[in-house]
Amino acid sequence: MTDHPSVTDVVPDVAPADLAAPTRDGPLATAQAQLASAVERLGYDPGMHAMLGTSRREINVAIPLRRDDGSTELFHGFRVQHNVSRGPGKGGLRFHPSVDVDEVRALAMWMTWKCAVVELPYGGAKGGVAIDPRHYSQGELERVTRRYTSEIMPMIGPERDIMAPDVGTDAQTMAWVMDTYSVNKGYTIPGVVTGKPLEVGGSLGRATATSRGVVHCVVAALAEHGKTLDDVSAAVQGFGKVGSHAAAFLAEGGARVEAVSDQYGGVYRSGGLDLPRLMDYVERTGSVVDFDGGEPIDNTALLSLDVDVLVPAAVEGVLDAETAGQVQARWVVEGANGPTTPDGDRVLADRGVVVVPDILANAGGVVVSYFEWVQAQQAYWWTEAEIEQRLAERMAMAFESVGKTARHRDLSLRDAALLLSIQRVATAHQTRGLYP
Repeated sequence: MTDHPSVTDVVPDVAPADLAAPTRDGPLATAQAQLASAVERLGYDPGMHAMLGTSRREINVAIPLRRDDGSTELFHGFRVQHNVSRGPGKGGLRFHPSVDVDEVRALAMWMTWKCAVVELPYGGAKGGVAIDPRHYSQGELERVTRRYTSEIMPMIGPERDIMAPDVGTDAQTMAWVMDTYSVNKGYTIPGVVTGKPLEVGGSLGRATATSRGVVHCVVAALAEHGKTLDDVSAAVQGFGKVGSHAAAFLAEGGARVEAVSDQYGGVYRSGGLDLPRLMDYVERTGSVVDFDGGEPIDNTALLSLDVDVLVPAAVEGVLDAETAGQVQARWVVEGANGPTTPDGDRVLADRGVVVVPDILANAGGVVVSYFEWVQAQQAYWWTEAEIEQRLAERMAMAFESVGKTARHRDLSLRDAALLLSIQRVATAHQTRGLYP
């Protein structure tokens, strides 16, 4: 692996940018504020700031759907490639009614930093369709996926932009994307997506990779304070693809997972929930609500529980100035993208809470997506043990690098992760130069 200079080794020969605070709320404002703070510390000029803060390519497409009853609906879809200086774009496809272009821009930017902080040869991208998949049949979702793929096809490909599942999508969605792309190209191209089923070139370990990465970060953060999973209690907000497996892995490692929640509600039990029985219950019912192994709790109350480790693994912006002030956990490990607002970050820092940021904590998914992409390019697949070993090594390396920078510069883990990743992307810009 190529050695990178530390943040302190490279001091750009420019004056600090005149940085204006974002004027809008939401994930894009949070992402822009994080970038502005890092740019100021690194001393980059306004031109570099503008390049780092602006998406390279964006597309907005209309997606007509012929419904099963013969009626027609129209949806809006987006694909944003934030940065491709370090390699092709990489990022998920989200189906959710609140999807808009600003959210997709923010998520694409975070993907750029995430890929850089774990040193993957990717840039950041993201896609989304403003649809609630719960209200549509499997056939209708397939038609939406295939039409969306057809509309954005000039932007994607294994050397251009590689999709993966995100909120509201899954391995089957990726199979439809791969098939649509492949049929149009005339041959099978498994590398156009990751997170697809094993039967069509998916990778072992991909489905739980993000969750395993979260737990690797929990273990690393605890180790810095002389603790192990056996020593701590935990709460997980968001019992979906990331949170459910993270909770299970935490419990398997010895932690007492006392509360979990989903969009409908939550469940709490002092001393720890029975995670295997809870997961069976959710598999049958679709929610943690009314599970008889604990007491009901809502999402906001879960954030303020007296536990050691809090894993927000649901949606953006749940830890703001008000809710962050109620957090009793000593460690917050971000399973979701952007769960903490800048105001929330300041409150947690003032209270001495260690926050392992999303671009590091939930990077396990993109790491194993990279492994899947490599396997597809080689047409050679690894064992699950090989993948898990490589994932553990990559996450430990990234955490050590971020922690070292944080200690050396007296920064939070978030600021250190942003500095490292943004500097790596900026260095790629500077090394490649401008064309023409």
